[in-house]
Amino acid sequence: MLQWIVHIVIDALVLLAAANMMPKVKLDGFKTAIIVALIIGVLSFLLSWVLTLLLNVATFGLFYFLGLGFITRVIAYAIIIEIADQFSDDFKTEGFLPSLWLAVFIAIVGGIVDWILF
Repeated sequence: MLQWIVHIVIDALVLLAAANMMPKVKLDGFKTAIIVALIIGVLSFLLSWVLTLLLNVATFGLFYFLGLGFITRVIAYAIIIEIADQFSDDFKTEGFLPSLWLAVFIAIVGGIVDWILF
């Protein structure tokens, strides 16, 4: 439970930082960042395995067998960010590429946090 809370707060901070650096990402404050991070967390819990499975099937498992399964997970996470965009009026990404970059940033920071803390 603590690990999940830490990831929500860290993801919210990453979303805020990315919104400040990326002109195609709009986010209205820390409260919205926490709400969006919660939405992303819940959607990730519910959908990431389905999206990852579909992407693995669509690519004939190429990335999985080459040891590059993280690519399909990042793309699935970008799709989840796009879906989260639809749930909040205070969070917008203009196009898929900003969502993909957000997914990469969140994955990198999340991996570092897991390595350091857990």
